[in-house]
Amino acid sequence: MGGRRCWVTDRVVPVVVTSTVDLPCDLRGALLVPLSQAPSPSPERGQTGTHEHRVQHRPRRGHHRRFVSIGEATARALAAEGFRVALLARRADRLQALADELGEGTIAIESDVTDRDSLVAAARRVQDELGGVDVLVNNAGVMLLAPFTSDQRAEQRRMVEVNLLGAMTATEVFLDQLRDGGGDLVNISSVAGRTARPGNAAYAATKWGLNGWSESLRQELQPDVRVIVIEAGAVTTELVDHITHADTKQAIEQFYEATSITADDVAQVIAFAVSRPRSVSLNEILIRPTAQA
Repeated sequence: MGGRRCWVTDRVVPVVVTSTVDLPCDLRGALLVPLSQAPSPSPERGQTGTHEHRVQHRPRRGHHRRFVSIGEATARALAAEGFRVALLARRADRLQALADELGEGTIAIESDVTDRDSLVAAARRVQDELGGVDVLVNNAGVMLLAPFTSDQRAEQRRMVEVNLLGAMTATEVFLDQLRDGGGDLVNISSVAGRTARPGNAAYAATKWGLNGWSESLRQELQPDVRVIVIEAGAVTTELVDHITHADTKQAIEQFYEATSITADDVAQVIAFAVSRPRSVSLNEILIRPTAQA
């Protein structure tokens, strides 16, 4: 068979995966997976750390390492199942490093979910080199938690542009490819899309918006395209490192150190969901640490 095509968006690295093995579903071939939309590391942080498949603990204060994002873990999980992967992200160095690691059948495309022209160019290359996309994973996101004040207005706007509008733009650009033969749209949401708390007003707004948009699309696109929402709880990624509000960051770091699951845990759930027969649709999946309230 031609293999599955997936697109996964994430702020660090986007990935397209096409399958070379038979899966219990009848799709053509590519999964597009962006890894993480985190800002480039500062010089003092550098590119420390290793490409470990699992991250068991957060580093002690003063120690830095590169965390594995949900998008990156998803790309690895699907590549291990025989998918070919197309990676999209702003940071070409990390993008190419992951492509080299995944090996033959992986392509790296420098792109940004907030730049529609770059997504259009990426979609054209995916169509030309992979024959189109079967699975789009919208994983691009930032989590800049803080009290809702004017001081954070730039970060609030950034979360809307990346978390919500970025997913909408990527989906709009790749929708024709998804419809061509049937596909999966996987949107990475959050527990914050169900329950809002003090300090996450803008972030929760983007995830509630993502959930509502996803439900509307589920009804609009069925049965040609399955829409799957992954509502993740505390996951050990680099998102917490980008929080700029000191008190909030300290509290979230302590919470994650005590309670978090790995990006691989989420990636395995995504791989399971997109491999179900076309007659089965897992539309909404809540995954969080067992001890998370």
